Amino acid sequence: MAYRNKIALVYLLGFALDLVNMFAAAIAYPQISQQLHASVTQLAWIGNAYMLGLTLIILPSVWLAAVFGEKRLIMASLLMFSVASGCVAQSGSIEALIGWRLLQGLAGGLLIPVGQAMVYRHFPVRERARLTSVILLVALLVPALSPVVGGWVVEAWSWRWVFYANLPLALLALLLAACWLASEPRPASRPALSYQSVAVGALNMARLLKSPLLRVAMLTYMFIPGIFIGTQLVSILYLHQLGLSPAQTGALMLPWALASALGISLSRYQFNRLGPKPLLVLGMTAQALGIGLLTRIDASGTWLPIALYGLMGFGGSLCSSTAQNTAFIDITPEHMGHASALWNINRQLSFLLGPALMMALFGALTVITSTPHAFALCFAIGCALTLVPLVPVLRLDTSRVLALLAP
Repeated sequence: MAYRNKIALVYLLGFALDLVNMFAAAIAYPQISQQLHASVTQLAWIGNAYMLGLTLIILPSVWLAAVFGEKRLIMASLLMFSVASGCVAQSGSIEALIGWRLLQGLAGGLLIPVGQAMVYRHFPVRERARLTSVILLVALLVPALSPVVGGWVVEAWSWRWVFYANLPLALLALLLAACWLASEPRPASRPALSYQSVAVGALNMARLLKSPLLRVAMLTYMFIPGIFIGTQLVSILYLHQLGLSPAQTGALMLPWALASALGISLSRYQFNRLGPKPLLVLGMTAQALGIGLLTRIDASGTWLPIALYGLMGFGGSLCSSTAQNTAFIDITPEHMGHASALWNINRQLSFLLGPALMMALFGALTVITSTPHAFALCFAIGCALTLVPLVPVLRLDTSRVLALLAP
C-alpha cells in the first residue's frame, strides 16, 4: 500500500471515531438521564463539552505538531482518546462524564486537523477530489449508521457500551499509526508557546485568507452545511406539526443520504474537468430550492418531502465536497498545517452557528407572527442565506483553477 494511502486510512479511522462520538452518543441520553439523574441541561452538555474540546484545541494543534512531530501527536491523541472513552464509560456521575467528554473532544480535535494536513500534503492536487469524496462519504455514512448501531448497543447492553465500543477502533488506529507513519526527526529547537507565538500563528492563518479559493471555500462551508443543519431542526418541528411521526421524519434522512452520495460522486468525477464554479452554483441552487419549498409539504403528501430532502442532500453535499476540494488547491505544503486548522475552525463554527441562528430566528418570529407564518419566513430566510456565497463563487477565475489542477 502506498504511504499516502496509509496516512489516509489512519486519518479516516480517526475521523470516523470523531463522527461516531458526535452522533451515536445522543442515543444513550435517556439511559444516562435515568442512571445518573441528569437534567436536560446536563444532557446537552454531554455533546457541548465534546464540541467545545474539538474547537478549543484546533489552534494549539499547529504549535504542538511543530514541537512534538505529527506522528507523536497523532499517537498521543489516539491514546488520550482511548483513555477518555474508557473513563466516560466508567463515569459514576454526570459531572464526571461531562469532564471526560471534554477530554475526548480535546483528543479528537488534535487528530483531525493534524491528520488532515498530513493527508492533503501527500496527495497531488489533481487527486484530492477523489480523496475528498472518500472523506465525505465517511462523513455521510457514519452519521447515518452510528445512531442505529448505537441504539442496538444500548438496547442489548447499556449506554456504557456505546463508549466502550470506541476502544477497538481507537486502538486499531493507534497500532496502524505506530506501524505506518514515518517518524520525523526531532526539531533542533522547539518553538516556545507565548502570546507572541500565538499571535504569529493567527497572523499566518489570516495571511492564508489572501487566497480567493480558500476564502470562497470557507464562506461556502460556513453557510451551506450550517444553514442546512439549522433548517433541518426547524423542519422537524414543522413536520411534527403536520402530524408526521418521529420515525417518518427520521426516514427522510434516507433519500437525503442517497442524494448526498450522488452529489459527492458528481464533485469527485467532474471537479478536475469543470472546476468549482458550476458545481457550487448547482449545489447552492438545489439546496435553496429544497429549503424554500418546505412549506409546500402537507400532511397527505409523501413524495414531496422525499424530493425536497433529496434536493437538500444533493445540493449540500455537492457544495461541501467541492468547497473542500477548492480550499487547498493553492496552499503550499509548508502552510498546510495552518490551512487545515483554519478550515476546521470554520467547520466547527458552521456546525455551531447555523443551528443557533435558525432556531433563534424561528423563536423570534413566533413572537411577532403566527406559527405558520414563522415557519414560512424562516424557510425563506434559510433559502436566501444559502445563496449568500453565490456572488463570490461567480467571481472565481475558472481558467486559473483549471491551470492549477493541470498535471
